[in-house]
Amino acid sequence: MDLRRLRYFVAVAEARSIGKAAELLRMAQPPLSVQIRKLEAEIGAPLFRRGTRGMDLTEAGQALLARASEALALATDGAEAARAVASGRRGRLSVGYMFVLANAMLPRLIPELRRAVPGIDLGFAELSASTREARVLDRSVTVALCMPAINHPEIQVARIGAQPFMLAMPIRSPLARLSSVPMEKLQGRPLIALPHPDHGPASSAVVPLLRRHQIVMPIASRVETVHSAMSLVLAGEGLAILPACAQLGAPRGIVFRPLRDVTDSLDIAVCWRRDSQSPLIGIFLKCAEKAAARI
Repeated sequence: MDLRRLRYFVAVAEARSIGKAAELLRMAQPPLSVQIRKLEAEIGAPLFRRGTRGMDLTEAGQALLARASEALALATDGAEAARAVASGRRGRLSVGYMFVLANAMLPRLIPELRRAVPGIDLGFAELSASTREARVLDRSVTVALCMPAINHPEIQVARIGAQPFMLAMPIRSPLARLSSVPMEKLQGRPLIALPHPDHGPASSAVVPLLRRHQIVMPIASRVETVHSAMSLVLAGEGLAILPACAQLGAPRGIVFRPLRDVTDSLDIAVCWRRDSQSPLIGIFLKCAEKAAARI
């Protein structure tokens, strides 16, 4: 049913006059009469009858009026909702995040998003090294907070910060008594390694660091997530070289120490599909940059 005719019908019903309704609608009276007759023909019943005080609604007209007003209100709400989503003032954003960034980023990021887009509907999904790329590509998350960035031709990346490497160890380790750990102290010690998400299991984000310092650390275990690495460190299975923000979620019994004379770091990145049209991504990126700057 034509929404324009419904508006004309409601105007006539409220004004109880074709002439007054035409004035309110800023149109001539004959075209308005034509549109009312076409609506009656579409309904298959008269909607008005002439009364002593003007045009009265028939029973069919009364039935249509309540629903017409509701339909017009819904159409207006729908149009406004579409404009709000298109402008980034409202909408749903599914945020994926890697565990290592949860404690560092989410408590800072979420309030920023709520302030920037009060009407936003947020959803969250934890990602791992093996799931993050697929979750972005299949659109189950709109944006992903990653460390390091995803390397894929269909995924756009914005680097918003970086975290230096630190050594995670049990509090009872002799190295825990040092304020910073020289690289040579790691020689021969077992390593709990995290694979680089974009390479095979023989690769790790810390391999270049160890190679440059000519340090050999036998790999005791290779795990997929930072919390798995910290669990094995706590169990005494080895040491882990992790980004500094990992200490925010460290269990009791694990300490972090900086590596002396080491400037290597891991990028924090926001990743999303290149073909995504969501206007919320730009807003999310600005909020994420602010949150990352406060870690």
